[in-house]
Amino acid sequence: MSKKTKTQFACQSCGTNYSKWQGKCSACNEWNTIVEEVVVQLPSAHAHKDIKQGKPIPVNEISSSDIQRYQFEGAEMNRVLGGGLVPGSITLIAGEPGIGKSTLLLDMALRYTNGSVLYVSGEESAGQIKMRADRIGISNNHCYIYCETNIDSVMHHATQLQPQMIVVDSVQTVYTETIDSPAGAVGQIRECAARLQQYAKNHNVAVFLIGHVTKDGYIAGPKLLEHMVDTVLYFEGDRHFGYRILRAVKNRFGSTAELGIFEMIHKGLREVTDPSEIFISQRDEILSGISIAGVIEGMRPLLIEVQALVSASPYGQPQRSATGYDNKRMSMLLAVLEKKAGFKLGVKDVFLNITGGVRVDDPAIDLAVVASIVSSYVDIAVDRHTCFVGEVGLSGEVRPVARLEQRINEAEKLSYQRIIVSKYSYKPGDFKKNKIEIIPAGKLTDVFKKLFG
Repeated sequence: MSKKTKTQFACQSCGTNYSKWQGKCSACNEWNTIVEEVVVQLPSAHAHKDIKQGKPIPVNEISSSDIQRYQFEGAEMNRVLGGGLVPGSITLIAGEPGIGKSTLLLDMALRYTNGSVLYVSGEESAGQIKMRADRIGISNNHCYIYCETNIDSVMHHATQLQPQMIVVDSVQTVYTETIDSPAGAVGQIRECAARLQQYAKNHNVAVFLIGHVTKDGYIAGPKLLEHMVDTVLYFEGDRHFGYRILRAVKNRFGSTAELGIFEMIHKGLREVTDPSEIFISQRDEILSGISIAGVIEGMRPLLIEVQALVSASPYGQPQRSATGYDNKRMSMLLAVLEKKAGFKLGVKDVFLNITGGVRVDDPAIDLAVVASIVSSYVDIAVDRHTCFVGEVGLSGEVRPVARLEQRINEAEKLSYQRIIVSKYSYKPGDFKKNKIEIIPAGKLTDVFKKLFG
């Protein structure tokens, strides 16, 4: 029997199928994302050809031997993956164009010493990859480069080479001839990812996929792609700054609360072992509008510098601008300062900046934000040896935050002399071993009296 072909229409954003073309996808509400695809259907006689005979196994009879994870040289990638790379896993890494995804994975492949690595590139030539490898400055004879976009050819060479790890850069560039649609189409991404997933599970090979993102910052292609993989990592950061954050948003083999911090240098990416020091500016003079916050990113405590500038508004409508911080939350804190603390900020321009190019969503940074704003407003500098941990409520109270002990220990490690926290989470008996002075406060007015008199 000859193969039957039919066409269908699929959304490039979410993967929803339609019987006819339409301008707007009713599932994800995106415009002009529906394209026509040719689907090849095999006759029903072949449906049961490759079914393997087996039987269900009781859970108590399954071996519970621990899987030996592969370890990379650096601790950051091991931390984000949950303690190392699991054999047979498939990991998707996404990020903005030019953020350093290819550099990260090539660096990781060159540092991998547990076996051979097959680096498949559909976007660069072998010479271009060699230039990046020379810049990284790591030699590895067991790292093989293969520039190809046909998934069948990739599978053929992977079967011959039998590597322990495969890197595909990127999943949007590979294709299979069984689907009559261009590379990057929904059907192609879905089929190629399924082939790689099947190979990873059958041969116990770890597979890394690089994925493109849309203009909204989401992973391009069908949402099914994120469900198929075991781990989804986002490589984030501002290209104007040198620091990058690798964050896990899905991990079947570990916690999604971990993150890794890297610095982009001329040789590639360098792991940052003490991230608190890179987010605090080194200066000789004391300036107003600057405070230090103790936050938690993932499972790691960090000390981050918060800068604020309050000035008279030359226009009728005052400006509110925040970089690295939620603009709506800053407006809420300004309203609390005016209503509960008596600062007339309604006619002032307020600019807020979180240094280092990172974005912080931890509510424990609230106290440092209001301290910086008031410091700039009264033009009195905050003591450089003081840091802040606390959430600010709508009534002007300093609310407790989780994992206070880790934040206090991080501040003490970096030689800060005092830390202001919420009195509702402070129990003197819990911090007898700490040498840092812990100042409890219940309201914002209490904080300002201690800072500015």
